[in-house]
Amino acid sequence: MSIPAKRACDACHRRKVRCNSRQPCVNCSQAGLSCTYDAIPQKKGPKGSRAKVISELRETQKLSDLAHEVRNYASPPRSPTYARATNLLTKELIEGCTDCFFLHMYPTMPILYREQVQQTVLEMGHSMDAYCLITSLCAFMLIQPGITLKTSSLIDAPNGSITNPKLGTLLMEEAVRVRKGYDYIENPTINTCITSFFLFASCFGLNKHNSGWFHLREATALAQILGMQDESTYAYENSIETSRKRRLFWLLFVTERAYALQKHRPLTLQAAIDLPTVDPNSPGSLTGFIHMVNLYRPFDDTFIGLWNKSRTDCSPFTLARLQQQLTEALPPVLNTTESQAADLRTSQQWLRTLVWQLSIANGFLSSTSPDTSMTFRFPIEIAKDLVAVTSQFSKQSMEVHGIGLIEKLFDVACTLIDVMSCVPLTTTPTTSSSPRSSSPQRPQNLLAALLTLISTLRGGESRYLPLIMVKIRDTLPSILNALPQDLACKMVGGGGGGSGDSSVESSPYSTPPFWGGYSMA
Repeated sequence: MSIPAKRACDACHRRKVRCNSRQPCVNCSQAGLSCTYDAIPQKKGPKGSRAKVISELRETQKLSDLAHEVRNYASPPRSPTYARATNLLTKELIEGCTDCFFLHMYPTMPILYREQVQQTVLEMGHSMDAYCLITSLCAFMLIQPGITLKTSSLIDAPNGSITNPKLGTLLMEEAVRVRKGYDYIENPTINTCITSFFLFASCFGLNKHNSGWFHLREATALAQILGMQDESTYAYENSIETSRKRRLFWLLFVTERAYALQKHRPLTLQAAIDLPTVDPNSPGSLTGFIHMVNLYRPFDDTFIGLWNKSRTDCSPFTLARLQQQLTEALPPVLNTTESQAADLRTSQQWLRTLVWQLSIANGFLSSTSPDTSMTFRFPIEIAKDLVAVTSQFSKQSMEVHGIGLIEKLFDVACTLIDVMSCVPLTTTPTTSSSPRSSSPQRPQNLLAALLTLISTLRGGESRYLPLIMVKIRDTLPSILNALPQDLACKMVGGGGGGSGDSSVESSPYSTPPFWGGYSMA
């Protein structure tokens, strides 16, 4: 086809070559270029390299084609790439996971209301935000150990089985995939932020810590976009939404600090808003939740900087005061649920262990210090307190907290092993009249009690006992003969296998090798 007004096409004009004014012209056909006549004639200018012009034209057209493809994928709701999987979320599964959440997890994660969840389920058909929230909630509950779901929707598991990580992983991947189909970052909601939190918790339970860290930072970033760190944000919303948003902020606050201590990460959230209000007449009292916030509140940027070795201005006075704060953070009697109490008491002793580790790393400990928290034997006292409190809790009240609680027990046990390898193994002060060899206060017996507890919690025997076995063999091999026979056999049987890596380096927490150069007599 010829052009009515004979003139060179855009490409030939740019290349300064003769054009036969057809469409496409011979030159464009041979060069593999699009032949257009859209350019407005310009004044003649200096000639350039024809090869360079062809390259520029091809690059421009390539970019144009890519932009066209991006625009085609820019409407994901109509794209099959982000279509929701059918028959993955059943009504029975949603109800089972929701019931388990409010029965077991709500006291420590009071960020959802049952009525609000029911309304979100109704919105799943037309709201991707609602669909991703419910999918991530179910994923989180399925990955949690120690919870029994009365449903037939589990993969490779009978009705009434414990939670199922295989299906939980599929749901987590489904939420991540579908979420890419809408711009949740530019237009976030509180449900968007909760979804990121549940994705973090799911990754944590699956030991996928890089993905977990990403989703936790995503959750804190979305919280800041929503203004949760600003008290004025809460002045113009209804009371229910305000309460839920305030609780979510403090849950992220606590979670970020715990993860920062575990994985040596920086902080993003600060204690900048008021705590949620506690209603003493409400059955869903927030007393336990606020206790947990107060436990982690002293661990600010200064401490995390010292812990991550980005700061060096550490002082023994600061650490001794922090130990005192942790000791006084919880009342003797906790007006909470049993599962909350288990989490609080375990976290308290774990935090005391971490502060002690920082004290010895900076050379602040002394065998003659009048402050027991600044002595080498303090981890034995911590283990004694931890064994005493955990003996009061049921197995289920501890298992509902998943791998996170087991890791805290593991860290206290590893620190105790290090101390036992460097201090005389004598009985700690006690009023007991029993012989020293059978005293529960002996470090060997405290260690045996902790290892027994870890081995009985679901996920502890397979993942953490092999790691402890390696640590004992490397650090304190003589203690193996002092352990109960059944526990020693279990540890020997799992010493080289299990689902966890059998190297101390793979441990989520490992006491730093800072023992050299200190006398612990």
